[in-house]
Amino acid sequence: MRPKRKIPEDYRPSDDEAFMNERQRAYFRRKLVAWRDEILRSTKETLQHLQDESAQHADIADRASTETERALELRARDRQRKLIAKIDAALARLDEGTYGYCEETGEPISLKRLDARPIATLSVEAQERHERRERVYRDE
Repeated sequence: MRPKRKIPEDYRPSDDEAFMNERQRAYFRRKLVAWRDEILRSTKETLQHLQDESAQHADIADRASTETERALELRARDRQRKLIAKIDAALARLDEGTYGYCEETGEPISLKRLDARPIATLSVEAQERHERRERVYRDE
């Protein structure tokens, strides 16, 4: 087993190199782990804020405002929990060697798309087809 080379911080995947080579996999792994860590840090701050704000308010308007804020924060936290699951799934695909390939066609997903949305599982074309099908079913 070869020792892993350190990938420079300013490295950006390029279409000029082999798709999902070692450097690209390391780049996307680092990007996904950093994203997950940031979400987890933010979640801890949100939980701390919710605990700090649990004081009772005598004024009914203040209480209603606090409850609304709490509901919004909990909804955002639920979205973050789902996002972490998608990040973990992307990391698992990296381990399996399937990361970066469209689940529908098996073709490589563009590096620009992966850089913008590292949890993408569909190519742009497949995603557009999927969204068109959803619109048709929603409109019926």
